[in-house]
Amino acid sequence: MADDVTTILPDSVLGARHDAERRAVAAAVAIPAHVVQAKGHGHAGTAMAMAPLAHVLFQRILRHDPADPTWEGRDRLVLSAGHASLLLYTQLHLTGYDLALADVAASRQLDARTPGHPELGHTAGVEMSTGPLGQGVASAVGIALAARRDEALHGAGTGVFDPTVFVLAGDGCLQEGVSGEASSLAGTLGLENLVLIWDDNRITIDGGTDVAFDEDVRARYAAYGWRVLEIEDFRDLAEIERVLSAAKERTGRPTLVAVRSTIGWPSRVIGGTPAAHSGGFGDAEVAAVKTALGIAADASLDDLVTPEVLTVTRRALERGARLHGEWRDAYAAWMESAPGRVMMRRCSGVAGWHTDGGFAGALAMEAGLAELDAVEAPAEGASVATRATNGAVLQALQQWGGLFGGSADLSGSTSVAVPGEAMSRANPGGDFVHFGVREHAMAAILSGIALHGLWRPYASTYLAFSDYQRPALRLQALMGLPAIHVYTHDSVAVGEDGPTHQPVEQVAALRTIPGLDVVRPADGPEVLAAWRRILSAPTGPTALVLSRQGLPVLPARADLDESVAHGGYVAWQHGDGSDVALIATGSEVQLALAAAQALAAEGVAARVVSMPCVEWFSSAPAEWRDEVLPPTLRARVAVEAGRGDAWWRWVGLDGRVVSIDEFGESGAGDQVMARRGMTTDAVLAAAHEVLAR
Repeated sequence: MADDVTTILPDSVLGARHDAERRAVAAAVAIPAHVVQAKGHGHAGTAMAMAPLAHVLFQRILRHDPADPTWEGRDRLVLSAGHASLLLYTQLHLTGYDLALADVAASRQLDARTPGHPELGHTAGVEMSTGPLGQGVASAVGIALAARRDEALHGAGTGVFDPTVFVLAGDGCLQEGVSGEASSLAGTLGLENLVLIWDDNRITIDGGTDVAFDEDVRARYAAYGWRVLEIEDFRDLAEIERVLSAAKERTGRPTLVAVRSTIGWPSRVIGGTPAAHSGGFGDAEVAAVKTALGIAADASLDDLVTPEVLTVTRRALERGARLHGEWRDAYAAWMESAPGRVMMRRCSGVAGWHTDGGFAGALAMEAGLAELDAVEAPAEGASVATRATNGAVLQALQQWGGLFGGSADLSGSTSVAVPGEAMSRANPGGDFVHFGVREHAMAAILSGIALHGLWRPYASTYLAFSDYQRPALRLQALMGLPAIHVYTHDSVAVGEDGPTHQPVEQVAALRTIPGLDVVRPADGPEVLAAWRRILSAPTGPTALVLSRQGLPVLPARADLDESVAHGGYVAWQHGDGSDVALIATGSEVQLALAAAQALAAEGVAARVVSMPCVEWFSSAPAEWRDEVLPPTLRARVAVEAGRGDAWWRWVGLDGRVVSIDEFGESGAGDQVMARRGMTTDAVLAAAHEVLAR
């Protein structure tokens, strides 16, 4: 291949494109090579090879408006291959988003607007935080799923709420199991608004993909029920435009676009090798790349982005304004023609990206809380599993319409079954989702539903299986997405299913994720109070941890909503409760209460602190925390049927922790709990020990 731009990007490849567009594409190829070499670290190879495709996407395919990155009617582009962030940042700058060339140059530096992997809310035009491979694919399925339901329920036939969701993935994304789980469900549901662009460059860090990944990806996606399209020449703008335009067509199936590319193109030395994945190419090779693109070898970053280049790429602003205006007219017509659907959508909307988002969010919250108020709390003394009360809550909130979700093939067992019909290919406006046995994909799909913005997503499985979901939970916490995870079978009290199904370390592990609220209610009234807090604060994910076994409803407590909202409160005390504090969560609050009552008979002023959510309690005002756990009260016992390591923060060196720090075993739940030392007698003994100190 001669080092001449007309060969690298020939007229036959560009079709009728003129020289100015050729130079614009050349600049988009050269920018990542230049930036990574200047810094000595980063990922240029994919950003270089996919630059022609990204140019076509942003100039001719995506419905987007650089002047309004959060426009509700936009198409979505999720960069699942998040290491190729320079590909996205380059196009955001060139097309007129609020991102300067200096920001692109500063990528990966502290406080830069262009972090090493895209981060939601950090850079205009970034749709989600990506990096862990496969998460973007699975979350894009969630966005497409939610958008398809939105269109079916609120705008059928109008096209107002019918964006195309694009996701750009590499070989690594398609090797991760979460993408396969999600892609399988997308095919089953016929998500025709989803386009997965696969950069088929056949290179991973350890070598060619054939060392570990030689399956027929195209056949696999065809088996999932996807349509498979090909881009044979990744440089050919005309072919790219033709195939991507076809990919947007609604055919009843999601679409895989396979793009055969050469990572690091047009580098002769590094291109097509694992070395192109990360790190600089070397000064000489970057100069050779620029020369091959018809750019001066010593061109600076400013020299690459000439006024002539911007004249071409900033046409996206004019195109975006036109598309946005056309959509705005269609939206206005929809509001005129379907007032019932307009109100229904506003009562569901919680994310605030509506034109009148503040009003819509407040209206949605009010509607949800009104339905919650209709749920009758179980009576004092009754024995009711917290999963059962939670099921009643979901039944009521189904009438509201602001929640949307399902379970991993466990809806009856986790008590999240709701009336109506499931979402399906033939019924895109369904009332819930059968996620199938796909716990990881289910959690990541919730991210996409939350990113779409209309509903608070929820999903359920057994607590022991939350381990499958941790990568998605972590990203939700990073992005502050208000997903609700319902986990049941919360301890070794699960019983006969044995240690594989009996969670021991899971609650403690979930609490280590910053930004994830872990809520473990003691009884039905606490479940209701927790939901009021959850509905009133639609930020960040929540893990709602519930019992399978019946739990006694505790004695009536005043101001329970406020108490639970603060995460911890005095549920019962004898006298002033100044002698010893028994702190517990979930099913263990009843053990603490029984022990406290025994201590009271001995004349001990004991208090029982129910702490359904450590995270809420930690963020409560210091005055509240000190009232619940006075600093002078050093005789403390924490009780939880799981790993107890983190409870030492609350009991101090003078306290004791009654916990389960080994796996369970098969047997009746109450027997396993007793064998693992989770009894009133154990709590009472610990209390006597700390009192003696």
